[in-house]
Order: sequence, then C-alpha cells, then structure tokens
Amino acid sequence: MTPMIRSLTVGDAVVGAAAPVVSIAPVVLDGGDRGLDLHVRVSAAATGDRLPVILFSHGYGSSGDMYQPLADFYAAHGFVVLQPTYLDSRTVGLDRRDPRAARFWRHRIDDAKRVLDNVDHLAAAVPGLAGRVDRGRIAAAGHSFGGQTTGLLLGLRVQAPAGTGEDMSDPRVQAGVLLATAGRGEGDLAPGVIGDLPWLNATFDRMTRPALVVYGDRDQNPLTTRGPDWGADPYHLAPGPKSLLTLSGAEHSLGGAVGYDSVETTDDNLATVAVLQRLTTAYLRTTLGVDDAAWPRAVAQLRADSADRGTVDSK
Repeated sequence: MTPMIRSLTVGDAVVGAAAPVVSIAPVVLDGGDRGLDLHVRVSAAATGDRLPVILFSHGYGSSGDMYQPLADFYAAHGFVVLQPTYLDSRTVGLDRRDPRAARFWRHRIDDAKRVLDNVDHLAAAVPGLAGRVDRGRIAAAGHSFGGQTTGLLLGLRVQAPAGTGEDMSDPRVQAGVLLATAGRGEGDLAPGVIGDLPWLNATFDRMTRPALVVYGDRDQNPLTTRGPDWGADPYHLAPGPKSLLTLSGAEHSLGGAVGYDSVETTDDNLATVAVLQRLTTAYLRTTLGVDDAAWPRAVAQLRADSADRGTVDSK
C-alpha cells in the first residue's frame, strides 16, 4: 500500500480551510462468511487530532475507490473516511446468479459493522493516523443503495420478502447522510421491482437517529412510479431530528458525487457538488459536536448566496 497525498487548497468560510489528505487503499480485512476479503479505502487529513469517522457506502455496482469529490472533501475538513467495497461492486466481479447476490443488502451491513469493529486497525494502516481518531464520534453516509445501507445502520427496516423488519442498526453510528436513496417500498415501487430488488421494500418509521436526506429535484428514478420526491421519503416518513437538502436541477448523481469523470454522472455540475460538499460536511460537524455553528452557517450561506442551487428544510 502506497499513501496517496492530495492537497486541497480551497478554503471555505463555512467549514474552514482544507488540509492535505492522505489516502490508503486497499486496507484488507478478513471477510468472514462473505467468502472474500473486504477491501477498504482510508482517507484522512494529514494534520489534526480527535478526528471523527465517516463510514461511506457506495452505490450498487460502484466501489470504495469512487466518490472522491466527497471523500476527499470530508477528509480535508477533519474526518476519517472509511470506504468499504461491497460484494455488489463491479470490481468484485460476482455473477448475479451467485447465491450471495440475493443477500447483498445484508452482506453490506455485516461489512459495515466489520469496518467499525476494526477502526483502530484501519487507522494504523495510514502513516501518522493512529491515535488521532475519535472513535466516540461516528457517522455513516451513502449514495443510492449506499443510502439504504446507511439508513439500516440508523434504524430503517426491510420488510418481506427480503427481510423480516428486524433491527439491524448499530449504536456506534450517531448520525447519517442519505444521498439520492430509495423512498418507501410497497405501493410506490415500479412493476417488477419488488421481485428483482426485494430489499427495497423498506419502512422508515423507526429510523429515529439524526439524518440529513439529500435528493435532486430531477432524479427520475425508474425504480418508482413516483417522481423525484420519492427520494425525500426518508425525511418525511422517519421520526426524530431530520433535515432535507433539495438540490435544484440535480439528477441521481447529484452533480457528480460519484466522480467528476464517472460514466454514471449524467448531470455534471461543479456548483451543485460544491453545495453538496459544504452542506453535508457542515451537517456532520454540527451533529457530531465538532462545531455547533457549522450547520446554521451553511444553511444561512445557501439561502443568502446559492438559493437557486437548493433549499433546506428541518424538523
């Protein structure tokens, strides 16, 4: 493993100046009953102490080596970012007829918890990071299918036919960010979806922990019979403290969250990504107790300077 050092030089009045980022991949964990080792990318600022943790879950078919517009930004602004590559990743190459495919969603939760069990080991793989991680402040974030993974860690429940409504949450995860994720399941899914992707039959009524839900108002998701507002369901249907960031003009990739040059990005927009970076970072800094004023500042700045880029609601 060779450390990659990225220097982000852009400062930000909301979340502070950026620091150089050190990133290591892959850090390998024993995969247990998944049958394959678990690869994790670890990124962190080269300086600073008591760095909180973000467990970032990629979308279906993507990998832990993607989402650098977000992962690098989070790391540069004081987080340790852990990015596992789940079994559904195209880089793993499992045939969709593999018996594990029907349980991809459950393997993700097992993998996520395995990562949290090994925070110290993962930090030790990055030169100079050991001893600088605050294991008492952990958040989860994820895009698309990764948003559901994040939701499950916060209390989302998967109903039949894939699940039984059991609680798969993890008490170590104090808050989450759900990016362009699925909404309510039965009744709102397109014909045939529940047969092909039964884990999407989800409910949010016990997802009580703090979360920021982000969706694009042009995300026409083929999985649902509804419009883009389907992506706002985790905000509207989940109890407890929640905030909603609606990104104007954004599609499923939210302007390029997966990667600026990724073939998955259909709506390249640097300004949208900048709003996403600032708002999600500020939300986590405030929710995890790093900077109580970061989130109010970010919301105020959005309303003052970039209202045409998005809106924020909270409850």
